Amino acid sequence: MDNRQNSNPFDDDGGDVNPFAGNDPNPGGSSKLSPLPQERAQYGRNTSVEITLDNTKDLKAKEKELEAKEAELKKREEELKKREDAIAQAKIVIEEKNWPPFYPVIHHDIANEIPIHLQKIQYVAFGSWLGLILCLTWNFVAVTAAWFQGQGTSIWLLAVIYVITGIPGSYFLWYRPLYRAMRDDSALKFGFFFMTYIAHITFCAFASLAPPFFIEGKSLAGIMPALDYLTWNASLGGVYFVGFALFALETTISIWVIQQVYLYFRGSGKATQMKNEATKRSMLAAL
Repeated sequence: MDNRQNSNPFDDDGGDVNPFAGNDPNPGGSSKLSPLPQERAQYGRNTSVEITLDNTKDLKAKEKELEAKEAELKKREEELKKREDAIAQAKIVIEEKNWPPFYPVIHHDIANEIPIHLQKIQYVAFGSWLGLILCLTWNFVAVTAAWFQGQGTSIWLLAVIYVITGIPGSYFLWYRPLYRAMRDDSALKFGFFFMTYIAHITFCAFASLAPPFFIEGKSLAGIMPALDYLTWNASLGGVYFVGFALFALETTISIWVIQQVYLYFRGSGKATQMKNEATKRSMLAAL
């Protein structure tokens, strides 16, 4: 019992065994490990490290390129600022097409460009321009209906000419000059508007009557051809009566517009200014 407890399981026959002894040539003697040969560590004292300068050159080149681009951008900004200042001094307004919203063809912004005390007149003038478009469009429909009833091709061709020339002509001849006159407060533009708008009122008044002289009377949907058609075709006569009502209403609105513009023109002293400018121009032309 005691012998089992005192026995060492790692003891081979009670002697000391060296696990590192291996095949000892001197099995009878004491086994010792032979020391490893000492070697001097070399840490590369004589080795050279080469550092290329390509990266530093590339960085410097990129830095110079960025500085050149920055200088060019600053130069362009200064040029744009000079142009904007010149445009502002010359009172040149860049007009961006924004009306109608679904397909912009003209520039129109009464709320932001026309003075508040003139916006009502400008809105009514704009309504008169839209009213003229409606009148000419309805006139084309009425004359087309008369053409289908055998009234001749000449009146239909005249109705087409009224639409093609009247709609853009009215915008360029009197509505845009009035818009710019209200916006820029220009006396000469007011004078040009008065001349062309009087011609517009004369045409609308003539079209509401549509007498059978100067031009083919039935090419305009006025009161006289309406009465003539009413005797043999009531529906066609009714279509012409609608055209007469539209032209008459357009004439009434246009007369109100020119009265209000003239009152503002006289009250603001633009009439005197226009006379002075006309006198100066005539003198310069004479010289």
